[in-house]
Amino acid sequence: MRKNRVARRPPETHTGHMTNSDEHPHYELVARAIAALAAGADNSLAELAKRLGVSEFHLQRVFGEWAGVSPKRFMQFISKERALAALRSENDVLSATMSAGLSSPGRLHDLMVSCEGVTPGEARAFGAGLRIRYGAHATALGDAFIGLTDRGVCHLRFIDRTSDPLAELRDEWPEATLAADPAAARQALDALARPRAPMRAFLKGTNFQIKVWEALLRVPEGELVSYARLATAAGMPTAVRAVASAVAANPVAWLVPCHRVIRSSGVLGQYRWGPERKAALIGWEAARREAA
Repeated sequence: MRKNRVARRPPETHTGHMTNSDEHPHYELVARAIAALAAGADNSLAELAKRLGVSEFHLQRVFGEWAGVSPKRFMQFISKERALAALRSENDVLSATMSAGLSSPGRLHDLMVSCEGVTPGEARAFGAGLRIRYGAHATALGDAFIGLTDRGVCHLRFIDRTSDPLAELRDEWPEATLAADPAAARQALDALARPRAPMRAFLKGTNFQIKVWEALLRVPEGELVSYARLATAAGMPTAVRAVASAVAANPVAWLVPCHRVIRSSGVLGQYRWGPERKAALIGWEAARREAA
């Protein structure tokens, strides 16, 4: 039986992390607003505020501070009409980025993510000889847990009530040496939310999955793409179901933007960390793009 080598385990919680959600206090209310609208709530500011148990002023202020736009404008960003409009332009968007490459000045994915795939030998070694620093920190999209290697981010998850992100990291890299490093985690997660902060991803997956994840990196921030178009962009137009499975298996949430893939009907669809967070990510990125 393989035994994972953990350099040290902090005592804070069963997942080995502690976050300070006070640094990003608005996401919970935003998620509740998105859920209320999805459940059929009136999208007027007054009705939405009443349903959420807050004042109109407070709701307006929260969205202004969190997304830089009003609640009404934000909801337009995540509407089915906007999604369908984005899909109508997806061929032009992806054709341009695919032909120009990831370093194109026209590419709107400001994180400028580059990725490296784990070699077959490294995959068989289950992380032996690899040191992974990990930690959790509050972000604009909720608490997140990250694993860092000298070659890039190898693990990134949003934290929910049922998850144990440290256990997931151990399962994914059972022979790696794990070391808690909250300062490095905070720095990396803060950088993730800043425009033009270059980052590297160190991805473990099949050749097929890596190809799909690389195609995802070419979807500009603020844009959306269908599963079918992503399959075509990855050079596998008939493998839509397999591409969807690869999207769902993405090991680094947000950094590899699987949230930008939606159904061809314009429905945003499911997301591993909840449909509200997917809608929040899409709307937050659209607002940031508009501001830029």
